[in-house]
Amino acid sequence: MIEGLGRDSDWSSYHIVVAGIGVAGYACADALMQLGAKVSVLDAGDGPKQQERAEILRTLEAEVLLGYTGDVPRCDLLVVSPGLRPSHQLITSAIAAGIPVWGELELAWRLRPTKAPAPWLVITGTNGKTTTTLMLESMLRAGGFNAVAAGNIGTSLVDVVMHDSYEVIAVEVGAPQLPFVHTISPHSAVCLNIADDHLDHFGSKAAYVAAKARIFERTQVAAIYNADDEATRVLVEEADVVDGCRAIGFTLGVPALAMLGVVDGALVDRAFIENRRDAAQELALVSQVRPAAPHNVANALAAAALARAFEVPAPAVSAGLRAFEPAAHRIAHVATISEVAFVDDSKATNTHAAQTSLLAYSRVVWLAGGMAKGQDFDDLVRLVRTHLRAVIVIGVDQAVIAESVSRHAPDVPLLRMDRTDTGVMREVVDAAMGFAEPGDTVLLAPGCASWDMFTDYGHRGTAFADAVRDLAASRPGDGP
Repeated sequence: MIEGLGRDSDWSSYHIVVAGIGVAGYACADALMQLGAKVSVLDAGDGPKQQERAEILRTLEAEVLLGYTGDVPRCDLLVVSPGLRPSHQLITSAIAAGIPVWGELELAWRLRPTKAPAPWLVITGTNGKTTTTLMLESMLRAGGFNAVAAGNIGTSLVDVVMHDSYEVIAVEVGAPQLPFVHTISPHSAVCLNIADDHLDHFGSKAAYVAAKARIFERTQVAAIYNADDEATRVLVEEADVVDGCRAIGFTLGVPALAMLGVVDGALVDRAFIENRRDAAQELALVSQVRPAAPHNVANALAAAALARAFEVPAPAVSAGLRAFEPAAHRIAHVATISEVAFVDDSKATNTHAAQTSLLAYSRVVWLAGGMAKGQDFDDLVRLVRTHLRAVIVIGVDQAVIAESVSRHAPDVPLLRMDRTDTGVMREVVDAAMGFAEPGDTVLLAPGCASWDMFTDYGHRGTAFADAVRDLAASRPGDGP
């Protein structure tokens, strides 16, 4: 039966369809062929990247159908890439036909080595996943563990479990990866926060939250929640975890029992020490968190909670934070020009991320826009309006943001950019410099996806940073 398949099973009698030929789909197809399965790969696209991967897979004797838009063919199992909506025709037709559907994470879990597989420490949340995952990886390594960060972070989890040997894996999980998991049982798990995102993918916030909730299913040791985000606590309370699994909170305030938090400028642990009723263990200084914006301190606390659940010593948590190198395009300082700071937070692709970024600065020229993904910006603008010096909007859904600014911050200068090519960033930066005053921050925190104008958020952030450096170079005496 397909339900019992694992790493050492005989896959040769099974026909498996893999939906999607991106990073995840390609890795899944390759692994399944190594195991001897008959594999068909379907993708609606047929661009150069798809053609390149298709050619390689065909040489390995996979069937590859590009430009495919029909129902799922007859098969024993459908493995879906996270880019496909749960309502996608391939998925709905498989379910209607009684064909099992697994996500990439489910396949990776099944393909772990039978002997001493590496435990998974899993991280999800609307924002902060990548930073937290990389912080955790650094802490685990500082604690002497052979560890790797994988999953949604860009390193294929299927590739890791098939080809590498680690003691523990820090797994970043995006909500689109969660609908089709069935047997995963992580060592420990955290949901960092919940806000509107991927509403176009799931169809509703309720469906999005339900997907996030699956991160805690069958968790073994610690189900970790954000005590400052009520929705994450509810997910833990309602989770079907393994008997004995503990609920552990983290907070930017003074921690209660069974929590991590902040006391007198230090990250402290009242969850994983013997005398936790009467004392707290210092783990690191807030000043060691880079950058020390409040939401990033929360990320560090979440990473520390997972590390401590895995018995990483307190000194290694501190050492891991000191060794941690922040990923690009996350509240990254680019330059200071005439006493105006320019900050690249292109990774802020939803309103919740933009909010935390905007509130970290007292006065901001906000650069926003792109693909809104069905989000509403009214609450965000109401909350941050006293921080806004000016707002500059770009992209296909700029009107959504502009209208919110006009309704809720009518006195804030607003500039809409009609240009739709990537060169718009130089005009945006020049205009922002015109609005800014000494001591202000020009902040790229778009609150939107980038795909309408850029390859991805990294491309957008690089375009911004390049434009800022060009501006600095044109002003002798200014610069980073």
